[in-house]
Amino acid sequence: MQYRTLGRTGVQVSSLALGAMNFGSIGRTTQDEATALVDAALEAGINLIDTADMYSAGESEEMVGKAIAGRRDDIVLATKAGMPMGDGPNHRGSSRRWLVTELDNSLRRLGVDHVDLYQIHRWDPATSDEETLSALTDLQHAGKIRYFGSSTFPAYRVVQAQWAAREHRLSRYVTEQPSYSVLQRGIERDVLPVTEEYGLGVLVWSPLASGWLSGAIRAGRSVTTSRSAMMPERFDVTTPANRARLDAVEQLAKVADEAGLTMIQLALGFVTAHPAVTSALIGPRTLDHLHAQLAAADTVLPADLLDAIDAIVAPGTDLAAHEKHDTPPALLDPSLRRR
Repeated sequence: MQYRTLGRTGVQVSSLALGAMNFGSIGRTTQDEATALVDAALEAGINLIDTADMYSAGESEEMVGKAIAGRRDDIVLATKAGMPMGDGPNHRGSSRRWLVTELDNSLRRLGVDHVDLYQIHRWDPATSDEETLSALTDLQHAGKIRYFGSSTFPAYRVVQAQWAAREHRLSRYVTEQPSYSVLQRGIERDVLPVTEEYGLGVLVWSPLASGWLSGAIRAGRSVTTSRSAMMPERFDVTTPANRARLDAVEQLAKVADEAGLTMIQLALGFVTAHPAVTSALIGPRTLDHLHAQLAAADTVLPADLLDAIDAIVAPGTDLAAHEKHDTPPALLDPSLRRR
């Protein structure tokens, strides 16, 4: 396992991190299975575990807490807040009112007195940067969080938050958690240059592109992954975007075969090769999934292999741009672009 410095914090984290989104009802994972995944990940050298309050409505945090009991100090523990946690209009977002309340809920579910990294799950256009950063700074001073970061923020919002922290003399975001894979490279155009400029650690999610790069999706085969059952439209190969992804996957599979690598090794080796990326979050549901992904822990792709990937999916290109999670609100809500 490789270890890298998380931004400018001095904290050393593994180049592969364990994402716990599949713990609980989302991944149909029991506590025993979640604990076995944590045990195997830690044994392999992973030291960063990432979860969120909304994963299985808090069940993921509870499972992580039970799995790490007695070895908290060996783990860099990260969670997130901001997504809806109920029907109430104030049970979401990044206001001081909600973040203070929900952090206490997360600490209770995790069974710890602090988290190492607290992340704002999505940019909240209803809340000012000063409001959010002020609350996070106070929570940091109270010892409940060591650092805080953003997740899936557009590049301009990452910049705005850095400026707001400087202007108001507040602590700043030290990490960003964007989606990044061979098939979704748009963050290379804007987000990654910004994180490098400001010295942010980068924890990328969906490096296997929701299973497209797992080796399970190939031309001529029925798509039977768990993700395809939840979101069939994203795997309908009759649509232009998905046909483009499938064409790229077939070409990438040939490159991987010729290099003696699995698709998973190629995919994870690609994202961790970028100098701006600190860790790739893997989200296994089973031990078999985990072991297949751990095989990429020491994968280093040579320049000619990275060039071959660039020839298949051009740098800065999103093959499914409509699936981006950082789209400005005015592009989604017509009322925001009408006078």
